[in-house]
Amino acid sequence: MSETTKPLVTDPASPYESFDSRKLHAAAERALDHYLAPAQIMATPYSPSSMFMVNPQTDTESLLANACESLASATVMLGDFAGVLEGPSRNTLLGIAQVLMLGELAVNQALENVVPRD
Repeated sequence: MSETTKPLVTDPASPYESFDSRKLHAAAERALDHYLAPAQIMATPYSPSSMFMVNPQTDTESLLANACESLASATVMLGDFAGVLEGPSRNTLLGIAQVLMLGELAVNQALENVVPRD
């Protein structure tokens, strides 16, 4: 063998070396599929629970005002929680807070469209 040719490296721990290693390999595959595969997330359509319902007779202005306040509160809670975190988790929470703020702005504009201020 020349100095420029390296020997072929093979993995000594084949998952099919014995029956037990095959079972372990199959179990590992199932676990990875369960936690990492996007399998059934979008398989069933979302249907809201009827346990808590908004009164259908509530006027639009009240609904929009309540939604705006809820979004603002959630934004503050996420900001407070993000303040005690560092790294990727903090960035994720701040990103979610920003999405909520954008929702709050949209609801505020819808409220303005429904009940314009003079």
